[in-house]
Order: sequence, then structure tokens, then C-alpha cells
Amino acid sequence: MSFSKHITSNYQPKRLAVKLNTKGEQHVVKGHPWVFSNSIVKINDDAQSGDLAIVFSKNKNKLIGLGLYDANSPIRIKMLTTSSANIDETFFRSRMQVAYDKRASLLATQTNSYRLIFGENDGFPGLIADVYAKVLVVKLYSEIWLPYLQTILPVLRDISKSKTVVLRLSRALENSNRHNFTDGDVIFGTLAHEVVVFIEHGINFSANVIKGHKTGYFLDHRANRKQVGEWSKGKTVLDVFSYAGGFSVHALANNASEVTSLDISKHALEIAKQNGKLNAYKGIHKTIAGDAFEVMQQLIDQKKTYDVVVIDPPSFAKQATEIPMAKKKYAQLAQLGVQLTAKKGLLVLASCSSRVQNQTFYDINTKALNATNRNYKVVLKTTHDTDHPVNFAEGAYLKCAYYRFVS
Repeated sequence: MSFSKHITSNYQPKRLAVKLNTKGEQHVVKGHPWVFSNSIVKINDDAQSGDLAIVFSKNKNKLIGLGLYDANSPIRIKMLTTSSANIDETFFRSRMQVAYDKRASLLATQTNSYRLIFGENDGFPGLIADVYAKVLVVKLYSEIWLPYLQTILPVLRDISKSKTVVLRLSRALENSNRHNFTDGDVIFGTLAHEVVVFIEHGINFSANVIKGHKTGYFLDHRANRKQVGEWSKGKTVLDVFSYAGGFSVHALANNASEVTSLDISKHALEIAKQNGKLNAYKGIHKTIAGDAFEVMQQLIDQKKTYDVVVIDPPSFAKQATEIPMAKKKYAQLAQLGVQLTAKKGLLVLASCSSRVQNQTFYDINTKALNATNRNYKVVLKTTHDTDHPVNFAEGAYLKCAYYRFVS
């Protein structure tokens, strides 16, 4: 198998002997994938990103795990395994096959878009691999993978049976001088157009795999989009922070009478409209460009209500200092959402802020809803879809709750 762009790394990884303090060692033994710099008590002076860290126990010099060294992150070692293994093509292929097999139930549905590799949760810290039809999009968040691309990319392509491979880079990787890649490089195959059409539970969507956010689309809410669609037949729907119209398009395709997509980005709303047109629908699709908080208040002032209101904001707490403000914003959105939801309507509230815990988010919603004089019941709570498995606490971020008003 040959790749159309040269992906051989000039750097040959070294083997590093590493010892940790007691706290760091306990984390590794328990299978946590992160080792912070302040947990390391002994390591080679010439360590570079991508080097294989061989972690030994502090007292008995017993191997307790293998990881990749990251010189540019406070998470200095990203763990791969807690057992002895050769970190080679066989190791990576086996792990990728396990990941693929976990997605089997999803791929048995009318869906050809999925997350094949979910970073640490699938044993590949700092690496995401999403598939859109026959296009594989690999996004790197760390230099640790640069020496291994020649090994892992062909295997990822093989397992996913993709015809095209696109490489996306985080901002930090774009500024790295350790490679010659450009964000959006087509590494293998050809790409007739940067916008790729794919299928999600029988509904057509598109992703800009070259310039779109992340890898081009947000796959994690797939099950929630399907559920909202099924509960939108004959209903009016407000999709807040709609981005490319995920919830909107499912609602339209499921015969919602009217759908309003609200987002601050006019460009995103254009994509939402185009995604809608990839499917047959009879309802009305409206769009509103503006700040969600301001527009929602304007709609309330206009006495507007909707049978289904979906509020799925971007992450409000990317760092610990932002958590208090994030909580206030979630409370405000819940309050606005209640006022916009019609009698016997459905309010769907979601959060993708990993720093705001699930129960904290649900408690915020409960407090906001209880402050009204409306009776409601919680009909559903969901987290990540099948292709976003969570294997450590920090890997969890998505939570979503459905509230049905009785009156």
C-alpha cells in the first residue's frame, strides 16, 4: 500500500527509562492514560516527542507500562499499555480492530459515518479518526504520532476500507516545525470536492473534511439527533446553536411542520440549509443568525413558542476558571428554553463541557425548571453514542436531557 504524500518521519524514536512518584505510579497501574510532568522523578535528559517511555515501578524496577513522551504538554507521557508489548504495526492493528468491532452495531444501521478512533478512550491519546462514507479523516493533537504515521495510517485506511485519507492538524501541530504537513492534506487517494456527503441513520448530511471544525462534523450527538427527529413529526422545532443543522435536518426529514435553525454563524446556517436539501422534506426551514441568548430573549418577547426546543451550546468551560460562568450560562439557557417551549412541548438541553460533571449539569437544569410553575417529567438522559466509548473519567463530556412539559 503506497501513500500519495511522503509520510516518513525523519525522527527515529528512542526508548526512555522512566520512573514516577507514588501518585503517578498509582495512576498508571490503575490504567489512567495520562502522566503529568510533576509525576516524573527520573527520565532521559534528551527525551523528545514521540519517544517510547518505558515506565518502571519506583522500588522494584518492574515494568508497569509503555507510553509516548510529549515534550509540549503538561501531560508529559500518554500511556499506551500497562503490559509489555512491541509497539509496532501488529500492536496498532490489533487495537484498531478492537475499536472497529465496537462500532459494529452502529454500522449495521443506515449509517456510513462514525468515529473509528476516539483518542485515549480507544488507546490512541491525542489522535482522532473519523470516517465519512469512503473518506477517512485523521486529526492529530500531539507530535507524539508523527514518527508513527507511516505505520498507523495504512492500517487505519485498511480497517475502515476508506479510499481517501485526509490529515487534519490541531493549531499547535500546524505551528510545529517537526513535519511538512498542511492542515487538510490529502495523504492518500483523491478528493473531488472538500465537502463529502455521508449518511446518518438514513439521513443525508455533508462534512467539509478540509476546512470544517474538528474533522468536518460533530458525530457524537448522532443518537440524540435521531431521537429528536422521531419526536418532531408534525411539530414546530427550534434548534439553538444549530451549527450545520444536525437536529434541524433530522426534524425536517421526519416531517416536522416548521424548523428554525439559530446560530451566530451565517456560514454554518448556509450549510444547514444545504444539508436539509440533501433530503426530501415538506416542512418550512427558517434560519436566524445572531447571538443565541439575545435572539432567544427576542423570541420570548415576541411570544413565540415551539413544540420542540433543542439547546446544544459549544463548550463553555475549556479551563477550570471558566466553570462558574459556564454554570450560569447553562442555567440561563434552561430558563430561556422553558419560556420558548410550548404547552406539552419537549425541551432538550445538552452540554459538551467535560469540566461540568453530568450530575452538576442535570442539577442546574432541575433548579431552573423547578423555578417555573410548569409541571414536567424527565423522559430521557443520554451520553455518548456507540462510537464514542469512555474508558476514563476525563474522557466523558457529553450529556443530554429531555424534559417533557405536562402543561
